Amino acid sequence: MPKKIDHEARKEKILHTALRVFGREGYRDSNLSLIASECGISRPTIYQYFKDKEEIYYYAVKLVTGRMFNKYAAFAWSTDQDYIARIGHICLDIMQTARESEGELTSLVDVMLQMKKEGRDFNEIILRRTAKLTILFKRLLRVGIQEGQIIECDLNKVADHLLLMLESSCFQVAFLDTFDMQLSKDLVATYLNFLRT
Repeated sequence: MPKKIDHEARKEKILHTALRVFGREGYRDSNLSLIASECGISRPTIYQYFKDKEEIYYYAVKLVTGRMFNKYAAFAWSTDQDYIARIGHICLDIMQTARESEGELTSLVDVMLQMKKEGRDFNEIILRRTAKLTILFKRLLRVGIQEGQIIECDLNKVADHLLLMLESSCFQVAFLDTFDMQLSKDLVATYLNFLRT
């Protein structure tokens, strides 16, 4: 009987190995042969999952943001917390996840910087992948305003501000060894408290 392969698990193993290789070798000096070797599989096997390094990067961003959004969307509408608390919980969880995944986050940001040097810009993919989170924030804000829990405000601007604070925290986690996560959490909490009625 042939061995049954969990393709999603293998794909994730390739992804995590690739991020380690990118971080150690640099994106430009990494290749699929090296990634395959460290995964313990053949190069042709990697091609069954990814056509090149760039596709691995896209998959990493898609996987992480997709899982996080599903988690937050489910939480947002299944709790009795007020709407400011819901938004705050999501923001704090994103920052905590960034802290816990510091190595992977640093590798992803390193890949972005190396590719930017090569003339590629991944801003569009990041915007596409964070659009659902922005929409979730707007929906929570809108319902919070309707229920009298949140002051009247520009939903687009507030959602953009929240995303900027989260991006800033994530980039600081990736780059600064002395980054004070509590300061970022306090900033988000203070900002959200200004929105309370």
